[in-house]
Amino acid sequence: QVQLVESGGGLVQPGGSLRLSCAASGSIVAIFEMDWYRQAPGKQRELVAGGTTSGSTNYADSVKGRFTISRDNAKNMVYLQMNSLEPEDTATYYCKGDVYDSDTWSRRDYWGQGTQVTVSS
Repeated sequence: QVQLVESGGGLVQPGGSLRLSCAASGSIVAIFEMDWYRQAPGKQRELVAGGTTSGSTNYADSVKGRFTISRDNAKNMVYLQMNSLEPEDTATYYCKGDVYDSDTWSRRDYWGQGTQVTVSS
């Protein structure tokens, strides 16, 4: 099995910062892209940031210049540094990994359980 576990969420005031972490473990042969998504109550899940093994990144327009995705490929980790947080950033944040695993010997997406980020004064 492959597990993705997020951490680092919490309550922060507007203008503050948080750093989310996601650890992938289990029957991993290779991880391709690792992404961060978020879902606010009553809204669809949306892509926040994505990062490839080679270091290419992409961001939602709403977070460009404020959020930074990074990876530690040796540790199967992905991070999301979030600065200048706004109340509109309040959501559950999910990590997704595009993984080739040794259980199924195939490539598929795996999701973490999510971590809550609340931006409020």
